[in-house]
Amino acid sequence: QVQLVESGGGLVQAGGSLRLSCAASGRTFSTYAMGWFRQDPGKERDNVAAISRSGVNTFYGNSVKGRFTISRDNAKNTVYLQMNSLNPDDTAVYYCAAGSTFGATSMARYDYWGQGTQVTVSS
Repeated sequence: QVQLVESGGGLVQAGGSLRLSCAASGRTFSTYAMGWFRQDPGKERDNVAAISRSGVNTFYGNSVKGRFTISRDNAKNTVYLQMNSLNPDDTAVYYCAAGSTFGATSMARYDYWGQGTQVTVSS
């Protein structure tokens, strides 16, 4: 089993940057593909980025492509989401998730979830 804890959220002005971290417990972190999702109140949770077990392969949603970068450090059991050029549409609760399939965009394909971290972008 894997426990995930996100951090790094906060309030930032439009055009600014934030770096989210997701720390995983357990010794099997490197066996999981990881993803970042975000959710606005009343809306579905959408996948924004994913990364393979090794970190070689990445995937991005169209709305964040070119602005967000996902990475992982298997030695530190941590996955990151670097978010640049933020705009108010990026405001959401951001969740990290662990699953067995790289690039899966459906929530159902992920087995473990963190509690989420709030990102608010002011205009």
